[in-house]
Amino acid sequence: MEKQILHIDVNNAFLSWTAVDMLRKGSKIDIRQIPAIIGGDETKRSGIVLAKSMKAKECGIKTAETIYQAKMKCPSIKIFSSNFKIYREYSDKLYELLLQYTDKIERFSIDECFLDMTEYLMKDTLINKAKEISKRVVEELGFSVNIGVAHNKLLAKMASDFTKPNKIHTLFPEEIAKKMWPLPISKLFGLGKKTVPKLYNMQIKTIGDLAKADVNILSKKFGKHGIKMWEYANGIDLSKVVYKLEKPKGVGNSITLSRNIKEIEKLEEILLALTEQVTYRLRKYDLLANTVNVQLRTKDFEDTSHQGKLIVTTSSTKEIYKKAKQLLHEMYQIPKEIRLIGVRVDNLTEKEELQLSLFSNQFNEKQEKLDKVVDELKNKYGYHKITRAGKMNTENYLK
Repeated sequence: MEKQILHIDVNNAFLSWTAVDMLRKGSKIDIRQIPAIIGGDETKRSGIVLAKSMKAKECGIKTAETIYQAKMKCPSIKIFSSNFKIYREYSDKLYELLLQYTDKIERFSIDECFLDMTEYLMKDTLINKAKEISKRVVEELGFSVNIGVAHNKLLAKMASDFTKPNKIHTLFPEEIAKKMWPLPISKLFGLGKKTVPKLYNMQIKTIGDLAKADVNILSKKFGKHGIKMWEYANGIDLSKVVYKLEKPKGVGNSITLSRNIKEIEKLEEILLALTEQVTYRLRKYDLLANTVNVQLRTKDFEDTSHQGKLIVTTSSTKEIYKKAKQLLHEMYQIPKEIRLIGVRVDNLTEKEELQLSLFSNQFNEKQEKLDKVVDELKNKYGYHKITRAGKMNTENYLK
């Protein structure tokens, strides 16, 4: 199966996160809109520019130059100290949001990460998920990200570094020659500064030049690194997204439909498919849900959502779908054409920590056994190979 990879890169992270934090604490000024920098301590030797606003960049201020030099270029520059506690907080908020889309997230640095979406698209497209994530980050977290969309980590990383800010770029194999090969060789991910001049001496000045070079010559001159950079220039990367499962605060999934749907019966079928994936992930984490939320978006981009509490804390597909279906009917009194539907569970509880009553335990036990069998079959044969009868007719709407 072809991998579906996203690379998320926060735009001007340190300055953006400082700006968002200040605004949420009552500041009337968005430092992203004025000449401003994030810097070290001016009184110490660590007084250098770590990040700069666009207005500061227009003044000629560069990252890594001294604050003294920055002041010389722009006497009115506003200087803000770095605060890694704040950066970690907003990095974690982004991570929590992304966990709603996939469990397979590699935190590459504090402000960027890779997402393996291969088993989590629900017949939606990778580009649609990227658009949804981009929109939600701005609306819910207050900053923006660049997103690279590709079939491997290297190309996703390269794509996210194209024009900024707040952009989504694809880099699929058929786009490499047009989008990547014309770039200067220094733009290739993984190439050290000392390597670039050596390649220039070999008349290799663009990524395309490197891609077309003789790999045997590169191997003799640079060893294994020579082979690796030739592979990268040709878009070859077999590395996996290295992730550590971390339990989320909520689990959800949504899908933009291939065509608008008005029939409640069709929406129920799609809701079941979404619920099954959400509960599959719940059980993977040994978590139980207390509340269910259903979201609808009309063809006119009107968003509505409805939330309800479950009778019993559970991870049962049957019980969570029953509640989700009830919520769907409550909010869908007047039929409208729907283009997006989503379901989310919140107020999660660790299964081992929950002291269930005798009734609750009996209530869940049968469903747990059934769900466990289905989960084991999915793990063995592949998630999409095993499906419930109620989902059989959803294919035409999820493509």
